Amino acid sequence: DPIMGLIADRTRTRWGQFRPYLLFGAIPFGLSCILAYSTPDFGMSGKMIFAAITYTVLTLMYTVVNIPYCALGGVITLDPDQRMSLQSYRFVLATAGGMLSTVLMTPLAQFIGGDNRVLGYQGGIAVLSTVAVVMLILCFVFTKERVQVVEKNKSSMREDIRDIFHNDQWRIVGALTILNILAVSVRGGAMMYYVTYILGNVAYFAAFLGTYSVGNLLGSALAKPVTDHICKVKVFCWTNVLLAIISLGMFFTPVNAVSTMFVFIFVIGVLHQMITPIQWVMMSDTVEYGEWKYGKRLTGISFAGTLFVLKLGLAIGGALIGWVLAGSNYQAGAATQNDMAIQSIIALFTIVPAIAYLVSAFISRYYTLRTDLLKKILYDIKLSV
Repeated sequence: DPIMGLIADRTRTRWGQFRPYLLFGAIPFGLSCILAYSTPDFGMSGKMIFAAITYTVLTLMYTVVNIPYCALGGVITLDPDQRMSLQSYRFVLATAGGMLSTVLMTPLAQFIGGDNRVLGYQGGIAVLSTVAVVMLILCFVFTKERVQVVEKNKSSMREDIRDIFHNDQWRIVGALTILNILAVSVRGGAMMYYVTYILGNVAYFAAFLGTYSVGNLLGSALAKPVTDHICKVKVFCWTNVLLAIISLGMFFTPVNAVSTMFVFIFVIGVLHQMITPIQWVMMSDTVEYGEWKYGKRLTGISFAGTLFVLKLGLAIGGALIGWVLAGSNYQAGAATQNDMAIQSIIALFTIVPAIAYLVSAFISRYYTLRTDLLKKILYDIKLSV
């Protein structure tokens, strides 16, 4: 991610810095998806090697198109309201796209391959990949990079990385990114254990995910209208406080109050996804702050760094679940678990996310790029161009 961000920051073409990667990366990305879902007759060892290589290629090609795509929000417009609108639409449609592809994949595989699951899943991903390629090319065609970079002097990649870490506001948003994705990844990772051993019904897992996803859709749509009337930093801070309170409320909810848990999951889905677009707008703001304070506009590496710490948060969340379960003597596949394991699962599903949200709310108080300062920064940048 950081390497792709550094490359994109140094790209200069007649199409802009970031848009060309959507055009030229679309087809390789689509092909890498199909390869990752292909199963050649190589024997088990050969299949494992092929899977490892193709999955690695897929994640690399995703980085090639995703880093520039995420960075586009910072160069399409400087207007804070338009940026919030962009990110709000982006996450509404991203959530809908994720839900749609999940729902469609199995029926597509069944329709194309019938009993031949190998052919079915390869054909299913081929259809979805074709749609993705077309959408990426359309994104290239219908977007425009209006914010141009004025190069005062060329710097090395090492200097750019150093300058990003010198940006105190970027560091704050990076910490918020880790904490918020940690809350989601730990709760999501613990969900199957929770419905299995606490609620006693595995079928609740799909229902919880569906409820949470519907909440996400509504939350993404609410980000813009809410921040039209309230400072986005205040919304971010107090929404995290609310998420912490609700997560603690889940801890004290009786196990048999399943309907209440569904309400909690829905509200968490709404609130968490409402602050996600805000977080990405805050990241865009740190780019202008860096240009204003240090004289360098580093859009690509700023967003790439954010995605890097986001993935770091996912990794920490996954590891944390494993460490906690192992430390509580969880027995994989057992019909029942010991009391310590039960309490650990409950804590992972409720208390750990609550702590992450509460710390996030506290740290967000040190984010200084509020409306007045941001207006001054944008005004000063325009004067210097």
